[in-house]
Amino acid sequence: MKEFIQIHPNDNVAVALSPLPAGKEITLGGSTFRLREEIPQGHKFTLLPLKSGTPVIKYGCPIGTLQEDCPAGAWIHTHNLKTGLGELLTYTYDPQPSPLTAENARYFQGYRRKDGKVGIRNGIWIIPTVGCVNNIATAIERQAQQFVDGSVEEIAAFPHPYGCSQMGDDQDHTRQILADLINHPNAGGVLVLGLGCENSSIHELKKYIGDYDPKRVRFLVAQECEDEIADGLQIIRELAEYAGTFQREPIPASELVIGMKCGGSDGLSGITANPVVGGFSDRLIACGGTTILTEVPEMFGAETLLMNRCENEALFHRTVDLINDFKNYFKSHNQTIYENPSPGNKKGGISTLEDKSLGCTQKSGSAAVKGVLSYGEPVSVKGLNLLSAPGNDLVASTALAASGAHIVLFTTGRGTPFACPVPTMKISSNTALYEKKSNWIDFNCGTLVDGDTLDTLSDRLFDLVLRIASGEKVKSEAAGFHDMAIFKQGVTL
Repeated sequence: MKEFIQIHPNDNVAVALSPLPAGKEITLGGSTFRLREEIPQGHKFTLLPLKSGTPVIKYGCPIGTLQEDCPAGAWIHTHNLKTGLGELLTYTYDPQPSPLTAENARYFQGYRRKDGKVGIRNGIWIIPTVGCVNNIATAIERQAQQFVDGSVEEIAAFPHPYGCSQMGDDQDHTRQILADLINHPNAGGVLVLGLGCENSSIHELKKYIGDYDPKRVRFLVAQECEDEIADGLQIIRELAEYAGTFQREPIPASELVIGMKCGGSDGLSGITANPVVGGFSDRLIACGGTTILTEVPEMFGAETLLMNRCENEALFHRTVDLINDFKNYFKSHNQTIYENPSPGNKKGGISTLEDKSLGCTQKSGSAAVKGVLSYGEPVSVKGLNLLSAPGNDLVASTALAASGAHIVLFTTGRGTPFACPVPTMKISSNTALYEKKSNWIDFNCGTLVDGDTLDTLSDRLFDLVLRIASGEKVKSEAAGFHDMAIFKQGVTL
């Protein structure tokens, strides 16, 4: 097993792949030195003496500036490293071609909808228009489980606290995300449950939904019913009969849309789990499929790598706007742009936002950026897309689902049990987490430091994604978890 790694040949730090004791002798590139102190797993140490003010290089890029002189073998972390990020920047388009070689077609067993869209699940979704009917929605969900039969795989309600007393973008975001979920092909049938007096009423929501199949999408206004639960159950019965007519059939992987997100990252996330997801992304795109990368604040410090992979200058300018709009959002709320990483990230070895972002963007692989999406905008271009959404795990994962992701790949170094409206696959960066939280984690990338190769793990992940798309449940699905959250200005960062 490797004990440490120099990620890029230009790096002046290495990362401990397991806890390393003080005094341990390190030999790399013809030089030998001893560690000055204990280095926790995922944390960095210097490979040569560095002066105060020197940029620390990791992933071949600066991740901050040293605040003190450090000998070879010194621990580098928040106590002696400061971010180099500032305010708004001026960017120049320097295109870096990143062609992928087309791969042979792969297939999964999915559901072809009447409008030609493809789903990987055949559920009945209950979507409240307003928080006032959440309890009704969950009561209908509980009593409707009797209709889960045949190809009808689940009946799930998605309560939320919004839909009334909202203004401007907040109200628009609520309506757009609800409409996106109503139109999501993982749902074979949808009951839209309204109260009757809310701002985001069914009448208003229909403007966002657009054309729909009246056999697949049904509406119920609670104030207009004598017994809304009984009426809701009757509608669910009819939706289940309709959804039950769909059966799985072979679908090319080019129809898959996969969201990519990380959370509770550690110092190994950018070395193991995120690069494996990047390898998967390249493979799916080479098959003609689509991936979506989000959490814009965690692109700060690595954004130029994505900008220069934009297919054309128009996409470059959209990516610049994507970054600067989020920076201006932080500034408008008097927040420090680089006030990241989180306490859990720091404990795991991530010291600055550049450190976090350079690891985070490994999930994008090497493919060209083909699309840039606003929050709530459905994906329309195959290939790698960038999506405007915050770093908050549930908000960002819901945004990926709303934009059309069939599955969300969620890498983590510390673990999390949550789910979003679509299957949310947890991918561990280290083996200890995989073994400790086997009820949370679906795939382990920690074996990359034990001898497995990046290509081997990326291939295995692709195989697992195809099995999940064909009906195999992820751990959070098996536990019955399904959550959603909507981005609110000034509330979620």
